[in-house]
Amino acid sequence: MAGEVVEIGFGSGLNVPHYPAAVTRVYAVEPALLARELSAARVAASPVEVVHIGLDGTRLPLADDSCDAALSTFTLCTIPDVAAAVAEVRRVLRPGGTFHVLEHGLSPDPAVARAQRLLEPVQRLVADGCHLTRQPTALLTAAGFTLRDAHSRYGGMATPWSWLTFAVAEA
Repeated sequence: MAGEVVEIGFGSGLNVPHYPAAVTRVYAVEPALLARELSAARVAASPVEVVHIGLDGTRLPLADDSCDAALSTFTLCTIPDVAAAVAEVRRVLRPGGTFHVLEHGLSPDPAVARAQRLLEPVQRLVADGCHLTRQPTALLTAAGFTLRDAHSRYGGMATPWSWLTFAVAEA
């Protein structure tokens, strides 16, 4: 990841200390004003310029083909119109730009997937709209991205919250 990056679901800035040195600017999209406040110390300590640009990933105030990369960590599960948000990321990425994601989603294990489907209505109520059954790689390919790398695994024990997908998709 290098150049100008748009981060969907910036949150409290937990990714800030981990940006590669080649990142020159981050456009932060975060709907929670409290999260912006919590990110202030990390942003102030960062050698990378961080510019908060909006609250909603479905309408980014950036020009077409204006960013080199995008990042989303545990965010695609909560965006109400996730297809529109992923398409919007695709719009602002330059040709060949990359979208890096770390997300949880639908397990391939039938028993875990059944539990995810049963728990999802409650999960959405108590966890800010979080869906347990979204499939990150399917969302990326539906928006026209090409998967460069994608792998999934349990992050510990097989639970409804632990099926993780790491992917890099190209615009």
